[in-house]
Amino acid sequence: MGKTAAVGKACLNKGRELMKTFSSYHPAVLLVYFLSVILVAVIAKNPVMRVLALGGGFCLCSILERPKEIPRNLAFYIPLFFLIAVITPLFFHNGVTPLFFFNGNAVTLEAVYSGCNTAVLCVAVLYWFQCYQYIMTSDKVLFLLGAAVPKLSLLASAVLRFIPMFQSRFHKVNQSQKAMGLYTSPSYVDKIRGGLRVSSATLTWALEHAIDMGDSMKARGYGLKGRSSFSLFRFTGRDGRYLLIMAALLLVVIIGMIKNIIRFSFYPRISTFPQTPFAWAVYAAFGILCFLPSVLEIKEDLKWNYYRSKI
Repeated sequence: MGKTAAVGKACLNKGRELMKTFSSYHPAVLLVYFLSVILVAVIAKNPVMRVLALGGGFCLCSILERPKEIPRNLAFYIPLFFLIAVITPLFFHNGVTPLFFFNGNAVTLEAVYSGCNTAVLCVAVLYWFQCYQYIMTSDKVLFLLGAAVPKLSLLASAVLRFIPMFQSRFHKVNQSQKAMGLYTSPSYVDKIRGGLRVSSATLTWALEHAIDMGDSMKARGYGLKGRSSFSLFRFTGRDGRYLLIMAALLLVVIIGMIKNIIRFSFYPRISTFPQTPFAWAVYAAFGILCFLPSVLEIKEDLKWNYYRSKI
């Protein structure tokens, strides 16, 4: 009985790793969601909106990725944040509050805050695109664009798959070279030659794979008029409910942006944060929109752990 329970728990753990709640929604709903969050974060210059976008992207990415990937992401994004925040005020000298002079140009307080705001936006967008790459798989891209623009959808699908496949193939070729006794010399010249050899072999494989995939899709009649295709994606009531919730939250945000309820400027002086009741409603709506996928994932994890504990 104990062995059966252990096997059952292992199967549940493996199943939960393969299944993510948010990614199970209809591809059209997912695409609309990602476009909405990213576009609002880019258009709305209010720092509160961009911090919310960064927090939502970080939480969702941390849930979707493996735990060991979180420190790696932070090791890349934190230096990027400070790099953008430092470089921006050195090239933009608007503002009326000089802090110090660099090469005869004033570095202003307004430019420093604007640089930090831009850095938050860049990191937030990169996090959301990382989530997009994880959730919007090649089959979902083909489903959305296959009928309208088959060639573009095939190209997009190939690009999305190319990077992980290229990395995996590079690792396999590299391990094969080591198994053959290469890379044993401590010389840096030999290591560079070995790296070039592996890169050349991997690139050749990638080109051959792209040609084979194109010939295979052509032989199957891909892109021909009247060709039908099988798909597992169906728009259900759950997708409709999520889309309505997303539309309602997005409507509040759009109205607030159109009516300048959350307008914020850095130049010539830093304005005060809008704190009207409608402004707080806009902040809350966008915050819910950004963190809703993370809440769904956490809720499903809690339910999953509860059922697992009953085994």
